[in-house]
Amino acid sequence: MTDEEILHRFNTYPQPASTTLGAEVLDIDTSAGKVTLRCTATREHCHSVDWNPKGGIVQGGFVTGWLDAAMATACIARAKFAVSVPSLEIKVSFLAPAHPGIYLAKGWIQRWGRTIAFLEGDLRDTTGKLIATASSTAMLAPLPATANANAA
Repeated sequence: MTDEEILHRFNTYPQPASTTLGAEVLDIDTSAGKVTLRCTATREHCHSVDWNPKGGIVQGGFVTGWLDAAMATACIARAKFAVSVPSLEIKVSFLAPAHPGIYLAKGWIQRWGRTIAFLEGDLRDTTGKLIATASSTAMLAPLPATANANAA
């Protein structure tokens, strides 16, 4: 599969979690092990909406979800949908608050092993301001060939 075919598949058959998170895959570079997601934060993703002049603060779990999705998508794209990627651990550093709006979550593979991948990611607003960074360790769990074929 080419990067364009992988991108098409992600966006034609989005996972329910991606829909809930408001995430869409924008760019895939499997040779570099990198992906970019566009994440749309809505009022429903926020707390502190009544007193915050920017419409609320995105709850940290959604920020973590965007970063986790970007990092996992990098693995799934590299493996061409032949693995699932359960997180073994994830660390997020929140550097600035996110508010309703558009964000870019980038995820990349730092190291790809036989059964484990080490991943990193960052979240930025549309001006390039760094909102959060993440690192993760994920299991590379092979999927049966039939599961991969059924998802096409």
